[in-house]
Amino acid sequence: MNITVRNIPEEVIEKIRTLSKMEKRSLNSEILLVLEKGTREELHHRFDIKRNISKSAQIDIWEKLSNQWQDERPTDDIIKDIYENRTLGREVKL
Repeated sequence: MNITVRNIPEEVIEKIRTLSKMEKRSLNSEILLVLEKGTREELHHRFDIKRNISKSAQIDIWEKLSNQWQDERPTDDIIKDIYENRTLGREVKL
């Protein structure tokens, strides 16, 4: 995919040029690398902020929710619905 980005501040372009020269990469390759790293870090940062509660707080929440689920659907339908509606989040070992 090709896109055009306009109005990039000159100081940002200079930083990317410097990085590309230091790493002996083309300007285009460096821009792609910076975008990839930046988006990965931004996603990680945003999910950390939203999910940054202590383990004990999480356990307390789950204990309060325990036995509160009311759903007349068959278990297989509920499980399917849960899997289909999952979002990105932190890794959890079950």
